[in-house]
Amino acid sequence: MVRETTSPAIMPAGPPQRTSRLGGLHHYFLTGLVVAGPVAITVYLTWTFVKWVDGWVTPFIPARYLPETYLPFQIPGFGLVVAFVGLTLVGFFTANLVGRTLVRFGENLLDRTPVVRGIYKALKQVFSTIFSQSGTSFRKAGLVEFPAGAWSIVFISSEPSPVIEERLPGSDREGWVSVFMPCAPNPTTGFFFLLPKSKVIELSISIEEATKLVISAGLIQPESAKPTIKEASERVAV
Repeated sequence: MVRETTSPAIMPAGPPQRTSRLGGLHHYFLTGLVVAGPVAITVYLTWTFVKWVDGWVTPFIPARYLPETYLPFQIPGFGLVVAFVGLTLVGFFTANLVGRTLVRFGENLLDRTPVVRGIYKALKQVFSTIFSQSGTSFRKAGLVEFPAGAWSIVFISSEPSPVIEERLPGSDREGWVSVFMPCAPNPTTGFFFLLPKSKVIELSISIEEATKLVISAGLIQPESAKPTIKEASERVAV
């Protein structure tokens, strides 16, 4: 009497099917995360900024001009619109003779206040430098060798003032430049250096591309052409 046996080769393969299904779910989850993650974070940051501006501006608006006084709900972004219109009007009136006279009068009053004048002058200089349309501060990105044998992304700032540059060694032979080295992944913190221009390699990428490169810790590479580390080292050696 012959006993029938089942060959292992034709047995149902249950576990591999479950593995493939789990792999498919994992792929779909990552795809959804890549699609929804940036959108959610962008909406959250935008909403937080709008609420922050509303919290600052709305208390200065009389209640009779607020939409929630007549509506059963609050309109988000109303304070942001008021701030934008107000700043635009301030810039418009400041551009004429009367506005410049009032601003000059206010600055003279602040200049006579011992503590406030230092804070105001410093903040005004920072805002004028950052938002200047014709300035060159933080308009370029570059490479510097820091630490030794490694290369770091820097934001190229302005040249140092003559009071500082004349005290730097070798100032009569080569120019100097101010650079800011951002930290990854938070580019708002970093280190400030004064370096010879020959030690800084300018990159043909925008500040936005350099910022994304720092924030992503090298995951998001710029698309425009840039010198390689080998080319940068050769230029510094020369």
